[in-house]
Amino acid sequence: MKTLWTLTKIEIKLAVREFSGVLFGLMLPVGLMILLGVLNGNKPAFEGANYTLTQQSFPAVITIGIIATGLMAIPITISSYREKKVLKRFKVTPTSPLAILIAQVVNSFIFSTVSSLLVWVAAKIFFDYKMIGKVWVFLGFYLLVLFSIYSLGLMIASVSKNTKTSNLLTSLVYFPMFFLSGATVPFEIMPKGMQMVSNIMPLTHGIKLLKTASLAIPVDNVLISIIYLSVLAIACTIVSVATFKWD
Repeated sequence: MKTLWTLTKIEIKLAVREFSGVLFGLMLPVGLMILLGVLNGNKPAFEGANYTLTQQSFPAVITIGIIATGLMAIPITISSYREKKVLKRFKVTPTSPLAILIAQVVNSFIFSTVSSLLVWVAAKIFFDYKMIGKVWVFLGFYLLVLFSIYSLGLMIASVSKNTKTSNLLTSLVYFPMFFLSGATVPFEIMPKGMQMVSNIMPLTHGIKLLKTASLAIPVDNVLISIIYLSVLAIACTIVSVATFKWD
């Protein structure tokens, strides 16, 4: 436990010094929430809706912090350590691969949580945001989404031999999710063909769950989304531990 705590503290300090992580993980979600709030104001999501466009956007915007930390920070950091032989040095210490992966998850979890809180504060202060649904259900779905995305990031980190491979794989996964999962463009206004493509992505299912919880609205196939994200989290975690290489 002492080793894990030491690793986590070091990773937090390094992450704070890295501006790109602060930009994409903290500043971008807050800035987007404010922009959408200014554009949408208190307009209803659609005629007759009992929630606003801002309330509809909130659960999607907070997932930007999740994918920024889970699909960019974790894979790139670990692959960079592998390329620079940092992991090889860890091999002769009591540190285990699992401890290194957990330290990365904890560090990213803290950043993601701070990002979500900042988005909520911005929405609350500037646009009087109120969650319609139950907070505890929302938090449960939030954790499920977070760990499913993080497990995917860990798997990419474990199979990437260097930062070039990691950058390629993260870009192939991150940007389609960023633009097509509903995180930036609402899923509801996408053409049918684009929605079919979007439904393949885990983040799309995550946003659906978060909207279900925050807006207290029924969404089709909620159980399928829960099972999909749960299986993804378990499978990717197993693969990441099994394929982890020191160099």
